[in-house]
Amino acid sequence: MGKSEKKGRKKRIGYNHLGMLGIALVVLILLVGLMLKSQDLKGTLAVYNARAASLEQDIESEKARTEEIEQLREYMLTDEYAEQVARERLGLIKENEIVFQEEN
Repeated sequence: MGKSEKKGRKKRIGYNHLGMLGIALVVLILLVGLMLKSQDLKGTLAVYNARAASLEQDIESEKARTEEIEQLREYMLTDEYAEQVARERLGLIKENEIVFQEEN
């Protein structure tokens, strides 16, 4: 009975090492997969960060454009603008102005 107990124990120990090796192999494969996915996510994150920076620049330029439009709108409400339009588009002049024209 002594020999058969030793033989059974050796088989169990051998199977135990194979099981541990199999588990270690699965864990290693999962670790490599996670590392690859991590690299992909870092690349994606870099792309998104670049896009976010670009959008921030677009927002700033649109804010500046909005400010310019607001200033133009305020200018268009002044008498100075109305006078300018009357001169340029309608050809009107003030009563005491003298107009010089070039002859070609």
